[in-house]
Amino acid sequence: MTKVTVRQMTPAEFDQWQAAIAEEYAVEQVAAGRWEPEGAVQRARDENAQLLPQGLQTERMLILRGVDIDEEPVGRAWVGLDHPRGAQDVAFLYDIEVIETRRGRGLGRALLEAVEDGARRAGAVALELNVFARNHAATALYSSAGYDVITQQMRKSLRQGCVEDAAG
Repeated sequence: MTKVTVRQMTPAEFDQWQAAIAEEYAVEQVAAGRWEPEGAVQRARDENAQLLPQGLQTERMLILRGVDIDEEPVGRAWVGLDHPRGAQDVAFLYDIEVIETRRGRGLGRALLEAVEDGARRAGAVALELNVFARNHAATALYSSAGYDVITQQMRKSLRQGCVEDAAG
C-alpha cells in the first residue's frame, strides 16, 4: 500500500498554495454557475483570507503538505477543525489535491487517509467535505473511502437549449 504522511506547510509552500487555491476555487465557482468570471479570483482570495486571518498560524486550521516515504511532496490539504456550519466535533475538509504529476498511483487515497488521521488526532470524530458533481474522480474516491452523501444540491438551467452540470 502507498504510504503518505502529512506535515504543516512551510511559509513558502503556503504562499504558493494561496495563489493556486484561489485560482482553482474561482474556476470551480464560475464553472458551477455560482460566480461571474470577473473578480472571481479576488473573491476567492478574500474568502480564504477570512477563513485564514493569521495564515499558517490560524488556530483550529490544519494546513498540510502530504509527503511520500522519501519526504517528497505528493499533495496538500486544508482542514478546519471547527465545522463552518457548527456541526459539533466535525472537521471540514476545505481542500485536498494530489500533485498532477503524481496522480494515478493511489496517492489520493493515501493522502485522504493521512488527513483523516490528522483530523482524528486533533479531536474530530467525523470529517465532512463538499465536492462538485462534475468532479467524478473525487466523488468516486470519497464514496469508496466510506463517505456518504448527507446533502445534495441540484440545479436545472431554465434557458432554452442550455444544459448545465449540477453543483454539489
